[in-house]
Amino acid sequence: MQITETKKKSFIKGLTGQILIAMLLGATLGIILHHYISPESAQSFSTKIKMLATVFIRLVQMIISPLVFTTLVVGIAKLGDIKTVGRIGGKALGWFFTASFISLLIGLFYVNILEPGVGLKLGHVDMASASEVTAKTQNLSFENFVEHIVPKSIIEAMATNEILQIVIFSIFFGLAAASLGNTVKPVIGALDKISHIVLKMVNYVMNFAPIGVFGAIAAVFAVRDAEELLITYFKFFGSFLLGIGTLWVVLIAVGFIFLRGRMVELLRRIIGPLAIAFGTTSSEAVFPKLTEELESFGVKDRIVSFMLPLGYSFNLDGSMMYMTFASIFIAQFYNVHLDLGTQMAMLLVLMLTSKGIAGVPRASLVVVAATCGMFDIPVEGIALILPIDHFCDMFRSATNVLGNALATSVVGQWENNKENNLNTLEEN
Repeated sequence: MQITETKKKSFIKGLTGQILIAMLLGATLGIILHHYISPESAQSFSTKIKMLATVFIRLVQMIISPLVFTTLVVGIAKLGDIKTVGRIGGKALGWFFTASFISLLIGLFYVNILEPGVGLKLGHVDMASASEVTAKTQNLSFENFVEHIVPKSIIEAMATNEILQIVIFSIFFGLAAASLGNTVKPVIGALDKISHIVLKMVNYVMNFAPIGVFGAIAAVFAVRDAEELLITYFKFFGSFLLGIGTLWVVLIAVGFIFLRGRMVELLRRIIGPLAIAFGTTSSEAVFPKLTEELESFGVKDRIVSFMLPLGYSFNLDGSMMYMTFASIFIAQFYNVHLDLGTQMAMLLVLMLTSKGIAGVPRASLVVVAATCGMFDIPVEGIALILPIDHFCDMFRSATNVLGNALATSVVGQWENNKENNLNTLEEN
């Protein structure tokens, strides 16, 4: 009994417990204010309280660029050659595209089976609210995809937190450093020390996580009538949750296949990052903390520093599932018939276009709007899902974190097994 009480106290004192309490308090405060103050006052409160979440996310964002650059350069320098980088990169991309395809298929399956958009009647849909999202679709093209991959300035890439661009520069920098051998050891050593300083900063910044989550949740519930929204969008949201739940089952099952019993430990370690991503609807906000937890889990720092930045650009499992689901939902609402061949073509388009929007605000909605335009589905239909999008974003952000944690852990284990086999052969 005493052990149980000790565990409860430890949980409440821990970051995860504080975040969950902050979510509960934020939702309670938001709901109370929504029902007892005027809409104008609620909007004003929401704007002000949301600053708590904005400050927390900005604190995290200031860490991401130096963390990605220093850890990735040091990791690649330790890997030592292009062949090793290519091998790990190949495994990573193979995993990412397979996971993305499965996520898209799950969304495709449930939206066709449950048909949440068929016969739906929505009154007072504000089509003008979609203009902010649809305006960004003109930038979603092959040229934009290339621009998001290749940086024209590392300073600009760091200033705007373009993770994929920082990765490209860091790979070139790390390979060049590795090729120079012992002469650059002082530089690599200095970067290694800087990365440890930045990781120490993570611990300080994470103390603000419960406050940020409280602000984010309170801001939403103060201006949204969650009960009314969930009733209106019951079929859409319920179908989406069924799809995202299925994706979680698949991801966790795959984790048990590759990691076996260690999968339980991995889930225990990433509960905190999952809760932060869920509360703030930002998978980017947990990047530094996730790095720390995966290294503590036993994944070598050079693998974590290589895999995670790539994953944040190429492996957004929750977002992928949502994109297919939302695109076909809008088509169903407008009675736009899409045969299976067209839907598979849409799936492939989503697979490619989604890889070029790292760092774009509300990226999933931008891709959905652009895809609708390509397949003659009314683009303004994006307004249909805007009211419920925040609640969907909470689940897809957490799913993105789970997918990247799993991918990094599995590839890390593959590399450990490879090294152990080589060491065994050398001993024999």
